[in-house]
Amino acid sequence: MDVLRGDTRPGDLRPSVLALGNFDGVHRGHRALLDEALDRARTSGLATAVAVFEPHPRRFFQPDAPPFRLMSDDRRNAIFAEMGFDRLHVLTFDADMAARTPKAFVADILNDRIAAREVVVGADFRFGKGRAGDFAALAELARARGMTAHAAGLVEAGGEKISSSAIRNAVAGGDMNATEAWLGRPFILDGVVEEGDRRGRTIGFPTANVALGDFVRPAHGVYAVSVRRPGDTQDMAGVANVGVRPTVDGKQERLEVHLFDFAGDLYGQTLAVSFHDHLRGEKKFDGLDALKNQIARDCEAARAVLAARESGPA
Repeated sequence: MDVLRGDTRPGDLRPSVLALGNFDGVHRGHRALLDEALDRARTSGLATAVAVFEPHPRRFFQPDAPPFRLMSDDRRNAIFAEMGFDRLHVLTFDADMAARTPKAFVADILNDRIAAREVVVGADFRFGKGRAGDFAALAELARARGMTAHAAGLVEAGGEKISSSAIRNAVAGGDMNATEAWLGRPFILDGVVEEGDRRGRTIGFPTANVALGDFVRPAHGVYAVSVRRPGDTQDMAGVANVGVRPTVDGKQERLEVHLFDFAGDLYGQTLAVSFHDHLRGEKKFDGLDALKNQIARDCEAARAVLAARESGPA
């Protein structure tokens, strides 16, 4: 998959069917939209393209907003490549992009820069200055340029529309079952292992302090997790705590991961932490001995959860 950045169009760009959106999380609803774009391209013989905005428009308009991302850019882009898209257009979302009218966006970006001949978006897609453009406007403006626009149907689960916002709420509430059902995979947080206070190893449970970055924060508490290092093909089992560590009077929010049956140096590595069950909420214990005993019980619970996932349904 070719990744195209910047404001200019290569001269030999093949006309395409374009999937357009933010695609944070690439959840099941997104997958349906992306699959429709791929199907239409196969029928028409056009190239397959996907376009995203960086930074995410929400971060541009609300630079001080709390962390909200569901997926790293690299992981999202890898999924596009695995699905078979020919190219990815990374559109810079800046003041110039935000100020474009719907008409200018269709003419300058979709037609001139991307060479889109068909565009597939979500039914609730909005675009242009002040989010003035909706799907009806997109379809009309596209038609004037010899293009066609298609609105992908919404995907529901349990009577609720699958959306990035709903999934963020599920993650923030610690509901990893709903999160996984809607994403089609566990919530995965990619973060660099940073230097911590090394307190965990003094009580027999060394932990990796993983940077939380701009990811939506899971509900504070303890989780069964699986972890993968760069280059590995197998996950490692573990237990993780998200929170401020009230037992040791912690103040800074952290993700600390204890890997079962592992000994080694992880500092500076990027770990992919998959969240499974939320085992319990965060609480303050009466000293390190009580904390140590609880962590031992958490490890047993996490092992049981992960073993059940490995064995599958009875």
